[in-house]
Amino acid sequence: MSGPFLPYDPSRPLFARCSCGRDHDTADHAQSLEGERAATVLRARSETAEFEAYSNAFVEASLVKALFPQDALRRRFLRAVGQGTAMAAISSVLPIASLQAMAQEAGKGGVNLEKKELKIGFIPITCATPLIMAHPLGFYRKQGLDVEVVKTAGWALIRDKMINREYDATHFLSPMPLAISMGLGSNPVPMNVATIQNVNGQAITLSLRHKGNRNPAGWKGFKFAVPFEYSMHNFLLRYYLAEAGLNPDTDVQIRVVPPAEMVANLRAGNIDGFLGPDPFNQRAVFEEVGFIHLLTRELWDGHPCCAFGTSTEFIQKNPNTFAALYRAVLTSAAMARDPANRELIAKVIAPQNYLNQPETVLSQVLTGRFADGLGGVKNVPERIDFDPIPWQSMAVWMLTQMQRWGYVKGDVNYREIAERVFLLTDAKKQMKALEQKVPDGAYPKLRIMGREFDPAKAAAYAASFPIRKAI
Repeated sequence: MSGPFLPYDPSRPLFARCSCGRDHDTADHAQSLEGERAATVLRARSETAEFEAYSNAFVEASLVKALFPQDALRRRFLRAVGQGTAMAAISSVLPIASLQAMAQEAGKGGVNLEKKELKIGFIPITCATPLIMAHPLGFYRKQGLDVEVVKTAGWALIRDKMINREYDATHFLSPMPLAISMGLGSNPVPMNVATIQNVNGQAITLSLRHKGNRNPAGWKGFKFAVPFEYSMHNFLLRYYLAEAGLNPDTDVQIRVVPPAEMVANLRAGNIDGFLGPDPFNQRAVFEEVGFIHLLTRELWDGHPCCAFGTSTEFIQKNPNTFAALYRAVLTSAAMARDPANRELIAKVIAPQNYLNQPETVLSQVLTGRFADGLGGVKNVPERIDFDPIPWQSMAVWMLTQMQRWGYVKGDVNYREIAERVFLLTDAKKQMKALEQKVPDGAYPKLRIMGREFDPAKAAAYAASFPIRKAI
């Protein structure tokens, strides 16, 4: 490959010095004020072979950079194996051609963006994989966006920064936009779920001292951690305990603990276990302080966890920017769904500025081949997936659990809230534009711990549980 992108030349930087003479790479040039004319020319040539070659070269160089964040490592690797072997090896694990094709498709149209410089918050957990990997792999930039992904300490801070407009969009727990829109735990501010970031991908992890106590009916007096009140973690843990005959409000303690602090609290004996996001379930096994009691897919296979979302105000003021964000995140999710890409993704999101986790821990989570902390090795490819569809029946189920446990009082207009907050129609429209498979329907029935949930009968379902918050 020649030109400004030099991923397979061990003697030169990955990106050549910009032809303008300034000390930056060509990609950064297009984002600078002086590069606006160059970017305009490139967009004007978007259907020519010259531009397509430029774009393809940029995508390939960006992917190689994601594999080798430190340029010295890339150069040593190339000198050791040679250019031909390196190209073949990288192509075998990297879907370069398909990503180049997606980038070409996404680059068409030349729509003016209302806002190009964006801040997107995230919590450093594997649930945020599509939002995170879109940054080092260049998916935001290919949509004309200059995105800063900001590692954030906890969910309350995510909520506050969205309400205060410090973030343009964010990684949410999927129930959070419902709660914020309804004014639960904060002032009411209309928020939206654009896509689900991940399905499954959580677990109940217990301290090693409880190896002999695997029956939840015997957990009375336990102290558990969840990452936030308005989370699938809280609702699934409560559901599981209640099915075992325990009242989660009186028979156990459930505390809010930031995900990054869960393993330390388990080690210190402050908690007996947690229902939390990965990689911290696997990290507890890695550090030999806990074991995986069960994966949450055993409670509800395909359950939503985290979401990508923003405020209704941002969408109304920046519709083209929002559509560009949609395309970037959906493209990223499509790549993350392919099991063949999971080892690569573990490398991409492991560095300190993203998850700051050992690759081996992330690989176990993403591939589903993992040590369980009890001396066994499990193979569960569906441990985590990245289906982006924001089904409105999922939102209705979350609302029934908010009602069941007293977070919301009185009658609930389930459909109105679900359809206002979960942007299913928009997600399907953007997926069609990217030629991704789009499923039918909006309110599929769900199956949770062996029981069917019909969203058309939500009120009866919410009132049917023998263990619920006394009102």
